Amino acid sequence: MVSRIRVALSVLVALALVASTAGAADLTASLQNGTPELKSAGSLAFGPDGVLFVADPQGACIFAIDTQDRGPSDSAGPLNVEKIDEKVAALLGTTPQEIMINDLAVNPASGKAYLSVSRGRGPTAAPVVLRVDRAGKLSQLPMKDVKFAKASLPDAPDPAAQQRGQSLRAQAITDMAYVDGRVFVAGLSNEEFASKLRAIPFPFTAVDAGTSVEIFHGAHGKFETRSPVRTFVAYKVGGEDQLLAAYTCTPLVKFPVKMLSPGQHLKGTTVAELGNRNNPLDMIVYQKDGTDYLLLANSSRGMMKITTEGIDKAEGITDKVIDGTKGQKYDTIGAMKGVMQLDKFDKDNALVLVRTDAGAMNLDTVPLP
Repeated sequence: MVSRIRVALSVLVALALVASTAGAADLTASLQNGTPELKSAGSLAFGPDGVLFVADPQGACIFAIDTQDRGPSDSAGPLNVEKIDEKVAALLGTTPQEIMINDLAVNPASGKAYLSVSRGRGPTAAPVVLRVDRAGKLSQLPMKDVKFAKASLPDAPDPAAQQRGQSLRAQAITDMAYVDGRVFVAGLSNEEFASKLRAIPFPFTAVDAGTSVEIFHGAHGKFETRSPVRTFVAYKVGGEDQLLAAYTCTPLVKFPVKMLSPGQHLKGTTVAELGNRNNPLDMIVYQKDGTDYLLLANSSRGMMKITTEGIDKAEGITDKVIDGTKGQKYDTIGAMKGVMQLDKFDKDNALVLVRTDAGAMNLDTVPLP
């Protein structure tokens, strides 16, 4: 009897391992050979097995592309490229004034960096995705006869729609993150409550309507439903999965992942007001000396190191914040100036895209503060 039980348990364990292996293989097995027709290249995010998610706001879709970059790294040490804007322009046969580097992502398996780039200006700019190896060599990610999948948004703003002179279609996707089998996507829709958060399962199936989100904006002193999340991170607050999102002018808001339901409306909890006349650019979460922090690059107030202490108990800001900040405390990291994009390089370092005082752009590996 005991022997039969042991045999049965062995079979169950073997079946579980097979199922687990099959599930992991399905992430790339769902991709099909072809040519992803990008109309633009915006936010980037890495999933498992070298799968890179590329946001295409103009095309109102997300591409999952097999980079075949599975690691491990073939070299150690930091990744530094001086005047990377000049090198990108030279590779693309143009000038630094005619390119825009839209996002930066590090493949955690290999340590190689990926850049989404616009060659030219405006909605007709040509999209390019570049890879930077550990030696600093740039190459263009192939886009012909590659394995890929596509997820289309059902309710993106019209390509001609504008607000305050800005294209709403360009804000259809403002940031992305892959977490535990889902691609979380922030951006605008064509609905009355335009600001949306979506959780798209991967491998891709149909994309649902997402969740419209509302926040209290401390600097403006009012609730808002049409301002998009600019950048966000996934983070456990009190053991519960949350998205911590930064908005223009600069509220920091938490949203419980379990409350993201298709077609529903969700009010976030504003846990900090970080100052008006400011635009958040990029954000990561990291641990230092056993404590978790957010690192937020922004346009006007320097690099912010934001504490997560007490964020689980924060009841939220619901009154106007006049001439100052409120909520989660932060320190300004004076040594990190001009950061436009960043991602975690490893547990101790970040990779940052920096504009120098002279106007050039560098790609630098820097210690996490």
